[in-house]
Amino acid sequence: MATDNTDQADALIGALRRQAAGRLTVFLGAAPGVGKTYAMLARARELHRQGIDVVVGIVETHGRSETQAMLEGLPQLARKRVEYQGRLLDEMDLDGLLARKPAIALVDELAHRNAPGSRHERRWQDVEELLDLGIDVYTTVNIQHLESLNDVVHQITGVRVSETVPDAVFERLRDIRLVDLPARELIERLNQGKVYLPEQATQALQAFFSPSNLTALRELAMQTVAEQVDADLRETRTARGLAGIALQRHVLIAIDGQGQSDYLVRAGARMAERRGAPWSVVTVDTGHSADATLHADDLDRHGAAQHGTAQAGQQRQRELDKAFALARSLGGDTEILHNTDVVQALLDAASARGARAIVIGRTRERPIARIFNRTLTQQLLQRGARYELTIVSTPLARQRGRQLQGLAGERLARRETALIASATLGAIGAAAAAEEFLGLQELAPVFLVAVMLVASRTRMAAAFVTAVLCFLAYDFFFIAPRFTFLISAPRGVATVLLFLAAALIAGRLASRLRMQVIALRAANAQATALQNLARQLSKAADLGQVIAASAAVLQATLHAEAWVRIQAEAGPAAAQDMLSDKDLAAADWAQRHGQPSGRYTDTLAHAGWWFLPIPDGAQTLGVVGLRFPAGMGRLSFEQRRLAESMTEDIGQAAARARLVAELEAARVAGETERLRSALLSSVSHDLRSPLASMIGAADSLAHYGQDMGAEDRSSLLDTIRVEGERLDRYIQNLLDMTRLGQQGLTLARDWIGVDELVGSAARRLQRYVPGSRVETDVRADLGLIHVHPALIEQALFNVMENAAKFSPPGEAIRVQARRADDGRLAIDISDRGPGIPPDERRRIFDMFYSVERGDRGRQGTGLGLTIVQGIVGAHMGSVEALPGPGGAGTTIRLCLPMNPAEPVETIAA
Repeated sequence: MATDNTDQADALIGALRRQAAGRLTVFLGAAPGVGKTYAMLARARELHRQGIDVVVGIVETHGRSETQAMLEGLPQLARKRVEYQGRLLDEMDLDGLLARKPAIALVDELAHRNAPGSRHERRWQDVEELLDLGIDVYTTVNIQHLESLNDVVHQITGVRVSETVPDAVFERLRDIRLVDLPARELIERLNQGKVYLPEQATQALQAFFSPSNLTALRELAMQTVAEQVDADLRETRTARGLAGIALQRHVLIAIDGQGQSDYLVRAGARMAERRGAPWSVVTVDTGHSADATLHADDLDRHGAAQHGTAQAGQQRQRELDKAFALARSLGGDTEILHNTDVVQALLDAASARGARAIVIGRTRERPIARIFNRTLTQQLLQRGARYELTIVSTPLARQRGRQLQGLAGERLARRETALIASATLGAIGAAAAAEEFLGLQELAPVFLVAVMLVASRTRMAAAFVTAVLCFLAYDFFFIAPRFTFLISAPRGVATVLLFLAAALIAGRLASRLRMQVIALRAANAQATALQNLARQLSKAADLGQVIAASAAVLQATLHAEAWVRIQAEAGPAAAQDMLSDKDLAAADWAQRHGQPSGRYTDTLAHAGWWFLPIPDGAQTLGVVGLRFPAGMGRLSFEQRRLAESMTEDIGQAAARARLVAELEAARVAGETERLRSALLSSVSHDLRSPLASMIGAADSLAHYGQDMGAEDRSSLLDTIRVEGERLDRYIQNLLDMTRLGQQGLTLARDWIGVDELVGSAARRLQRYVPGSRVETDVRADLGLIHVHPALIEQALFNVMENAAKFSPPGEAIRVQARRADDGRLAIDISDRGPGIPPDERRRIFDMFYSVERGDRGRQGTGLGLTIVQGIVGAHMGSVEALPGPGGAGTTIRLCLPMNPAEPVETIAA
């Protein structure tokens, strides 16, 4: 039930996606000349008469008058002229069509290859971009251009078609229309010159357009249309929750890069398509390919013999890359498996994917395989009995097998002959020396060492040859009668046979161990690279740091110039300067469409950089650009997968950094709102209180002043003055806090005595708070300090005023100045008030922190201690709240440097 619900959900999601994008209608023919373009134009004229916005993007008439007549009356887009090798070529104006954005665009010849310098290499890529923008597309294609049928068409006609369309494009079909014509009528049209010119028609009739070929292609086209209809029916029923169509399970296709990999991919894809099943293409890396890659650049160490193996490894890698690219274009998944046991790796992959069928190529019988193991096919039949095993052979399989056998012998002669010969001769010499000078009788271990040496540095075939040569040398030189291959004693026969068996087993084990080490080294290198990237990205706090860390790791890991752009930020600057206008256009396209572009792709391939989109779920955050050395060939599949995996990690880090930035912005917005509310509350309460007193006193004087005595009038005037000064201090605190936040206070330092600062602040307090008492204890040896006198006095006054408000009546405020243990000046201002709880002592320096103690009471703005912290901090000092003497009250300690090395010019908030 859960699986049915998942299938239904997938079908519904697919249907919704197709509704959001443009819809594709394909007019499919079995061969050129059947009337595909004519049928498409006829349908377009009908829709145009109905008032639908139809525009001809590009239609090739090939000089046919009836096709040209069908174009009349339809809106046509002007073609784009592209210069190539001194010639002007006409191509579809993709940008013009995107800007025009008609309801339906007519794009003829879907498999067409665009002129070099165009945005996309193939026209089907232009069609995909139109569909992504929501434009419906009508197009034409012949059955021989379908990628998965390329080999089948080659078998039928003997012609290899180079311009192909991936099957994945057909997944976007809304409708497929078969334009059919009997073979006899098509040949008549060919003879009448309605398809090709007369001389071309004659050649076509003798080759491609034979009756048997046309009949087979017609059947292939009908079968393809039927499969598309069946697939559409299955998906429609599944989306509606209807049962009755059981989909087959996963199909696993295994390739080895030793020839015919493309054929296997196409055959397996067709089988999966007929079953309506998902499919994957895998290859098993046992270490041989990694070994060739590791030593490809080390020719100085191993000489020209190594170069042959490196070339063979590169050829295998190119075939695998091509097959993987084909699989992805056909809609399959790809993966490299690392394991020395090929059979177990395939069975594990099939189990992980829930596969029911495994498709492999026909394996060749090898003598070594018969000695040590059975063939891959036999092992799969024995160990994978629950799977359906499909063995695919090709018409060229035997010929290719003979070529591979010859190539294997050539590779052995080129690369490993020197090592085999030197190891064998060295073993003979070492055995002779051991027998002569050491009196050693059992010489078999010496030859075993030679076999293991070769096995640990080469492959099993070389170890086998070494074992045979050492066996013969041991028999010839050291078994009586010597210098013959005859063995006189039965014991000698047993000795040499046991030696041969031991040599073969030891060589096998050493070779397998070497392959495991190489495979683990390759897997570990990729894991280490991803781990290093994750470690660097974990330290990045914002997008700028993510970009810098990503570019550095990509450049160090992939040995390429790296450029990263996320949202509006890009870097590094050195790479930015290397990007041309073509490169930036490719980067913009990759980010806009969420697909790779530039070098190593079919989109804007003329760019010098390879651009990968940075994904974040369904959207694209940015793009990564990589520029490899000019002499470097195609990227290996593992390099591509590593770059893509690293790009995905970069996308996750960028999303995390963006989320952190959004959370910080939300926190700042919340803090700003809290401060705004606190400021409004302070203004509405603390500033209105003195204003109300002043207005009340002034109003009393205005109305009743003549009736009052001199003492009452003097009291009211004093009220106005005191409240006015109180209001002035509140406003000054607000202004100071604003200037602190904007770094607008300038320090005008001067030398002044500590006793003078404390005394000035105390006298100011007694003037503003009559009745307050201040006890000072300033040591005479403190000397002068280099500060801004007015600001430090303001800080001391704020703390003293804060202490005076909460000291009990008659209690004195105690001010003590001394030199602290760290050499700084420490000024302690203590009161005998209610004190501050330990968990709130740090928070009292926050702006507008509301608590009924300190200057957060009813008569404070909540800014006094914040201003103190800003002023003292600008002097490279610190402020902290401590318990009062004896645990009663509060002590505010101000610490200032006695002799600052360099005056601070401006305050930092």
